[in-house]
Amino acid sequence: METLDLFAMRESYNRQQIMLCFNGPISRSLIEEIGNALRNYLAADHANPSSAMDVFAVYIEMTQNIRHYAKVRNWADQEAGATVVVARNDTDGRYVVSAGNLIETADGEALIASIEELARLDKAQLKARYKEQLRKPREDNSVSGAGLGLIDIARKSSEPLKASLQTVANGRSFISLSAVI
Repeated sequence: METLDLFAMRESYNRQQIMLCFNGPISRSLIEEIGNALRNYLAADHANPSSAMDVFAVYIEMTQNIRHYAKVRNWADQEAGATVVVARNDTDGRYVVSAGNLIETADGEALIASIEELARLDKAQLKARYKEQLRKPREDNSVSGAGLGLIDIARKSSEPLKASLQTVANGRSFISLSAVI
């Protein structure tokens, strides 16, 4: 195993104002524990209560989506891992919630297209899209949610969502999503 330079990692995290970072298999209980730590960090940081709620909600939505996707795919822990980072920008006081995971490339391309479409909408259009999606009937055999989560993340974000897709191997890619709160 390669020797870790923890000091360099620490310095990098401090420069980037990273409050929380996780990489590995993610379970329901781990999502909850990290969520509790995130709440404590936000409280210690004296975050605006509304912003803190939004940061927490976006973290929960992103991590639950990752867990759900891996579960539906019946992936092993190594494949089902997530990388989650929450950082604070001192210049404007906003928070950046980022998450990434392995995904089938075709699913990733479709998700990137959805994210890019949402990024072009303003707040009023996002609200209308959310209401429209809320009224749509859900398919009985659907393996995913009602499609509200991504729209809700976009609504909570103060900037358009940013996403990228990196091809890995075997028809899979790594998708990264960031929201600025």
